[in-house]
Amino acid sequence: MPESNRLYYSDPFMKAFSASVTGVREPATKDSGSLWQVSLDRSAFYPTSGGQPFDTGTIQTSTPAGSHLEIPVEQVEEDDAGIVWHSIQQPLTAGAKIEGQIDWARRFDHMQQHTGQHLLSAVFARELHAPTVSFHLGQETSTIDLNIPAIAHHSIERVERIANEIIGEDRPVTISYASRAEAEAMLASGELRKLPDREGTIRVIDIADLDRNACGGTHVRATGQIGGLLIRRLEKVSRGVRVEFVCGLRAVRTARADSAILTESAALLSTGTPELPTLIKQLLADSKTAAKERQKLREELAAYQAAEIVKEAPLQNELRTIVRGWKDRDRDFVKLLASRAAAAGSSTVVFFRAEDADPTRVFLARSSDLKFNCGVILKEALASLGLSGGGSPDLAQGEVPAKDEPALRAAVTDAIHRAIA
Repeated sequence: MPESNRLYYSDPFMKAFSASVTGVREPATKDSGSLWQVSLDRSAFYPTSGGQPFDTGTIQTSTPAGSHLEIPVEQVEEDDAGIVWHSIQQPLTAGAKIEGQIDWARRFDHMQQHTGQHLLSAVFARELHAPTVSFHLGQETSTIDLNIPAIAHHSIERVERIANEIIGEDRPVTISYASRAEAEAMLASGELRKLPDREGTIRVIDIADLDRNACGGTHVRATGQIGGLLIRRLEKVSRGVRVEFVCGLRAVRTARADSAILTESAALLSTGTPELPTLIKQLLADSKTAAKERQKLREELAAYQAAEIVKEAPLQNELRTIVRGWKDRDRDFVKLLASRAAAAGSSTVVFFRAEDADPTRVFLARSSDLKFNCGVILKEALASLGLSGGGSPDLAQGEVPAKDEPALRAAVTDAIHRAIA
């Protein structure tokens, strides 16, 4: 089967085309039903490749009985033999004549993002000597990974400004072809930014006076059609820095969404949008101060309650054993209370339970004059029930189903008595 004639190579603005079915592959199972894959002698549908997603649209044809069919194209992919396969939910017969219709809004959006990527990568390479090592065009945003350890904020602003100035200049974006040898010579001389590892004729995309790049994707005819470029954020990745960006109508939608979020946030805080950063910094500082004050109060409350609990628990056989449970206290507070209670009196061992949920969280703690190891005792007792837990000699914790808590408590008490004896 010969390779498909890719119409988007020479005319990415082609929205409709005529073709013949050259092959049909066995259906593949999908959640929504079976999918058939058909190949065409010529196609304007772009298959997933080079970081750019596939086109969608429709295939229209007529049945032998004369009925008209309009079938959605759900996915487009290329096999190792260079044949483009179109996934549809109805089978066609080899030789059938079809009319293809591209989802133009999706195609043009991809053209804007992909050309914007060429532009952005070229500016990063020229201004910051940061080459692009990968590109991904997503549904909402696109990203490029740059081989550079870090980028300063002012450099990002400069690159974004230069990119948008070039968009405003409406520079031509042209397509040309070169042999492998010619492309290698262009790469060696610095005329070509990168070259794929493939033989045969090389398709070259040229942004006037800026970038020349080997690429099989779809692109706009001039930089003005990119419509604007907005860098969203940076992220540190293993290969360097990931830059998230949007172009064209995506940039407009993103800016509008960001503006709506800022406006709503400012209204909730009863302030103007320009004052938001200052107010948020103040709120964060106040929250941090309040958290410290709450923690101090929790510790004071725990120390007071612990002293009262120990005062009410008498020594028996030279050991003060305190067993308590709480349903209305969070687990961190019960842990703090256990630690403070064990330190509030000599010869004291506490077995406290946080019963706010099932499984129950248990805490075992001891005063410093007792020499048994809480971590070892609780770990072994939990292990006997098929559970895990442990901690330090002074304080240990674990979780146990509520129904098994009495058995765990008995095992811990027995182990403590044996350790003391």
